[in-house]
Amino acid sequence: MKILHTADIHLKEKGDDRWITLKKLLELGRKKKIGIFIISGDLFDKNADAAKLRPEIRDIFSNNGFKIIIIPGNHDENSFRSGLHFGEDAVILNEPFKSFEIDELRIVGLPFEHTGGKNILDVITANKSRLNRDKKNILLCHGELLDSFFSRNDFGEEGAERYMPFWLHYFNDLNLDYVLAGHFHTRFDVRVFADRGYFVYPGSPVSITKKEIGQRKVNLFELGQPPAECPIDSPHYVELSLTLDPFEMKNPLLILKDYLKDLNSQAKLILTIQGFCDAKAIKTSELELQRKIKDIVGEKLEELHFAVRDVQEIIDDGLFKAFQRKVEESKLQPRRKKELVDITIKAMIEAKS
Repeated sequence: MKILHTADIHLKEKGDDRWITLKKLLELGRKKKIGIFIISGDLFDKNADAAKLRPEIRDIFSNNGFKIIIIPGNHDENSFRSGLHFGEDAVILNEPFKSFEIDELRIVGLPFEHTGGKNILDVITANKSRLNRDKKNILLCHGELLDSFFSRNDFGEEGAERYMPFWLHYFNDLNLDYVLAGHFHTRFDVRVFADRGYFVYPGSPVSITKKEIGQRKVNLFELGQPPAECPIDSPHYVELSLTLDPFEMKNPLLILKDYLKDLNSQAKLILTIQGFCDAKAIKTSELELQRKIKDIVGEKLEELHFAVRDVQEIIDDGLFKAFQRKVEESKLQPRRKKELVDITIKAMIEAKS
């Protein structure tokens, strides 16, 4: 049985990038002939969004040929009370260790709650007997794994609050094959526990904030096999930083054009251009360079951080030329030579200002 696992879609409006990404995931599930589609929390950005979109969700969560298993996350914890209809394919695990079983698979939910780690461990321990080896067992959860450091940025715009924190060893004594989690946005992340189980954060399938860099992924795997990254064609952010060197002959605009050739069609570029340029040599002033960069990138440009300084006056200075010759004649490593020249340029800019 194939399983598709994602989380943190944060739906807000029908027809926007997040909505389109969800529809792409459903299409991917049909194409790959999956048996189960798992959403490990934060399907909706807010409870109000869930109420608004529920009639629309019913249509796309019906007649897919597979079940869609959902647990509440911290953004939509009150969106899935019993009796609400989310589609013929939708199964909501809105209580601790509420289960869904199909063939050789048992899925249990540990939905988000405002609680501390000890309470989570107590709930897990109390329900240990529900996970025996007669089937493959999957636990769904939405919270923060504390075993290694994640920055606050890794969890979206969550502020300083801890959201349902737990440790990997909480799952060691359970008969679990997988813990499929949500809440960690930035990247696909896999841990092994009890020498046999896999803990998986798939990351958000569409960039929710500008901190979620790079092509987005989901977890698409065969039951009984390790988790597997599956890149998806959804909107995301890409960072590029170029440091200009006035002594390099290649025009920075050509470097940028070469990079853009391979940029994913769904990518938005967060671009940093810094360093020094010789406006006379590249026949482009600071102002013209910034304008040309914006023109070249066009609609793909999300942010431009422009910190380039024209140092033609410094380069033409006799004192600087003499120093540069001394550096070039030295036996220093190329990297150290460049550092010394950059330091000198900065010092002379300060002196002249």
